[in-house]
Amino acid sequence: MDAATSRTIRLGAVSVGLIGLDQALNRIAALELDEDLAAELLFAEIRDRNYIPPGREEEYRQALRREYRLHLQREEREHPALEVRIFGPGCVSCNNLQTMVMEILDEMRIAAAIDQVHDPDEIGRAGVLHTPALMLNGRLKSAGLLPTRAQVEQWIREIVDA
Repeated sequence: MDAATSRTIRLGAVSVGLIGLDQALNRIAALELDEDLAAELLFAEIRDRNYIPPGREEEYRQALRREYRLHLQREEREHPALEVRIFGPGCVSCNNLQTMVMEILDEMRIAAAIDQVHDPDEIGRAGVLHTPALMLNGRLKSAGLLPTRAQVEQWIREIVDA
């Protein structure tokens, strides 16, 4: 049996973690069903393992349908260029941030240029006052703390879905 892993999807203005989504997507895609039936099976499987608030079922269905569609097209999907810069002296938090970003990009199957900046002068020239810091496509997203995995996923999704 697959280990229960969580993956974040976008529901309106929020990101929600769903347990078993990747496994369900892989299993249902292998059945080669039409999109409507596949989306219903996906919703049923996700509902069994996750709490879905009453009255939000249709919003979840639409988000899961979108994830299913993206899952089928993942190999052909093109993303805008993504440039990731991680600033810090090479501390544990900085290294953890780089590892997290690389894992997220791998799971999302997104190619990116990743640069880890250790030089204090270059960190200062970038306007970073506190480390670890994360910059995506030239925009500083966090500084002085390790952002959550959900935050980083959301920032990346905002860029690639634009």
